[in-house]
Amino acid sequence: MRRLRIALTLLALAGVACRDKPVDHLQRAHDATFEKRPDEALVEYRKAFDGLRHDESPEALVLRARALKGAADVYWLEQRKVKEAVGVYRELIQQCPDAPEALDARIILAELLRVHYRDLRGAIDQLTAALKLNPPQGAELHYQVAKLYFELGDYQQCELETRRLIERFPTSAFVDDSLFLQAQAISMIEGRRQEASRTFADLRTRFPDSELAPHALFEMGKLKADAGENEKAIETWVEALKTHPDPALVQDYIARARKRIANTHPEVVGREAAFDRNRPARSSLEAVGGRPEEAANEHN
Repeated sequence: MRRLRIALTLLALAGVACRDKPVDHLQRAHDATFEKRPDEALVEYRKAFDGLRHDESPEALVLRARALKGAADVYWLEQRKVKEAVGVYRELIQQCPDAPEALDARIILAELLRVHYRDLRGAIDQLTAALKLNPPQGAELHYQVAKLYFELGDYQQCELETRRLIERFPTSAFVDDSLFLQAQAISMIEGRRQEASRTFADLRTRFPDSELAPHALFEMGKLKADAGENEKAIETWVEALKTHPDPALVQDYIARARKRIANTHPEVVGREAAFDRNRPARSSLEAVGGRPEEAANEHN
């Protein structure tokens, strides 16, 4: 009788274990995350993943991607464990490359690589792979790629990426941003200052209400100043003062330009002294340093 009870108990426990499907572990992990129990959530995500490890059915692949994404998010968003999060995001991308979760993983991974590892090339690779999936935020991701090339100092590739973005997403909200970044990149390439100025001007013409328009005008003034055209730079900055969000900055640049102009011209006092016709002529003795009274004796 006792053996029978033990057998029935074991069967009951086995039944409970059988009912603990991966989807149940995923739900528990989700609940634990919501209730701020990240360690417990990670245990449940691992159990869900282990239960799906050898299942290659479409349903299992969906759940596997969710388990990996959930675990990676807990590592990053809840525990701020960058290394662990990067590892799980990479595993998700490798095992479920076509899953929607893989797209999110690539975008988050790109940011982690850029900020925490300064791996700008790695970040570009992840965003470029994400763009191949034609995501709805394609224009934004392409703009991020262009900015990464600028940060790398690869200004020619940055220019190329911004041109591609404008051609591919002509109605995007990132077109004016791309034009501004394009002009900045061109200005960093020697011998292309005028082209950069034209690109800034193009931004102001196409997007006069853009918040970047006054910044573009300010940059045009800087390009003129760099070319030694201080008077024209001042004129441009005076115009920029009307709409620029930081007028103190613009006024500072104007003051510097005026100082440069003053330093390249004769002193006003020197001019007045040189051409003061009312000043009496000095005698020969005064000219060599003699005192006026000595000069008077000389004349007498």
